[in-house]
Amino acid sequence: MQMQLQALSFQTSAQLPCSFNFPAARHPKDVMTKHLRGGHRSISVKSLPRRVLLQLMGFGPISLCTYPLFAAPVQVMDEPEVIRTLKLSNGVRIQEIIEGEGPEAHDGDSVQVNYVCRRSNGYFVHSTVDQFSGESAPVTLPLDENQIIKGLKDVLTGMKVGGKRRALIPPSVGYINENLKPIPEEFGPRRSLLSHAKEPLIFEVQLLKIL
Repeated sequence: MQMQLQALSFQTSAQLPCSFNFPAARHPKDVMTKHLRGGHRSISVKSLPRRVLLQLMGFGPISLCTYPLFAAPVQVMDEPEVIRTLKLSNGVRIQEIIEGEGPEAHDGDSVQVNYVCRRSNGYFVHSTVDQFSGESAPVTLPLDENQIIKGLKDVLTGMKVGGKRRALIPPSVGYINENLKPIPEEFGPRRSLLSHAKEPLIFEVQLLKIL
């Protein structure tokens, strides 16, 4: 796999932050941070932007003047620094957030990861981390493009244990068939994910171990 380091602005149809942010339209809750078991770094879960949420609830500028309670300031959390940005020849764009200090994953390995999948506009699709409890259910993925979406295989290959990356994966190296992993077992999340298979998807992955 050939990677070229480039200084690009990692943008989709909306500028996305660099932490594990879940703008989950279905669960507009306050920001919460939970820690994964086993000493792994935490994944921060964020909700919809406050302005968008208020508009969805019917509170426009006029109502905010009438009800100043809803205009109270909201604290903005700092976002982690991106170490570097990579662009692959197949169109995958990667942000290295945490480099990791463990062994490096190679083609053919099986790895255990936590991930968040979102649409390119930032809306939540699926995750191995529960947005409310913070509990995680890591998945095991083979680094084999016949079993896993090729774009994610390219993201995970070369990662070190403990590392965290975020990537924009074009549909041409995404879910070209519905049997490719990672795929939720539950019908609802599975259907939701596959309904966006022809769109670019954003994966944020944390490499937990190499099996």
